Amino acid sequence: MQVAIRVVRLGTPRARGEGPRLGTVRRPPRGVRKADFARRNYYDQWLPLLSPSAPLVRRAMADWGKFQKDYRREMGESAPRQVIELLARLSHHVDFSLGCYCENEQRCHRSMLRELLAEQGAELA
Repeated sequence: MQVAIRVVRLGTPRARGEGPRLGTVRRPPRGVRKADFARRNYYDQWLPLLSPSAPLVRRAMADWGKFQKDYRREMGESAPRQVIELLARLSHHVDFSLGCYCENEQRCHRSMLRELLAEQGAELA
């Protein structure tokens, strides 16, 4: 049995065996009661520490290259780096997923998060 992290779009149907979802977003979903987050396939646990800062999100559309550089810098700070290292280690023992709301993963911080996890040796689906 292989275990791994899935990187997903929050709010989409869950894959079989996906495990708990971690929401790496700055804000909870609008118009959704907290009690319904998991039932509506958003997330089981909110982990905003791995989301880009609000100023960085505002700049993302203007300059994706700079966003990528700045997001890596933010995730290199002590607390986010430790969480990324922990998730990478856990990926060898338990299935779980993490994600964001963005439709296009290639223009979303979750693509960068996927890279950061891989660099730490995470098992990725």
